[in-house]
Amino acid sequence: MSGQLATHPARPSGLVVAGGLIGTAVVAVALNAIVAAAAHAAGASDDFQPLQLPAYAFFTVIGVLAAAAAWAIIRARSQNPARVLHTLVPAVVIVSLIPDIMVGVSGSRPGTGWGAVIALMVMHVVVAAVAVPAYKRLLPLPAAQD
Repeated sequence: MSGQLATHPARPSGLVVAGGLIGTAVVAVALNAIVAAAAHAAGASDDFQPLQLPAYAFFTVIGVLAAAAAWAIIRARSQNPARVLHTLVPAVVIVSLIPDIMVGVSGSRPGTGWGAVIALMVMHVVVAAVAVPAYKRLLPLPAAQD
């Protein structure tokens, strides 16, 4: 049909979305555990709290849920959510690295070293790399029509 701007794909049920978000968080935490283990094996201090499971697991889960909420809001309210997210996702990931860089520069936490800080930065990218494809399935974006 000409003149139609977008089609809205079927949205999975709330139970599917909730289960998918739990699965997304579990996968992201597991991959971040591998990043932390690799960082420790490469010499990152065990004293660096952000590379300890309770710290990164908590922030990973919060990040997955907060980003899903933002994705859903943009999906519902934007006239072109794909374009908004195409710009916003990389920008948010880049901005999320600033506190890590500041920790590295200041050395404000016990055990701070650039290897540990780089591992934290990699964790941000890991979460985005896991979450974005999950959101595309769980909260699909409307397809633009000519």
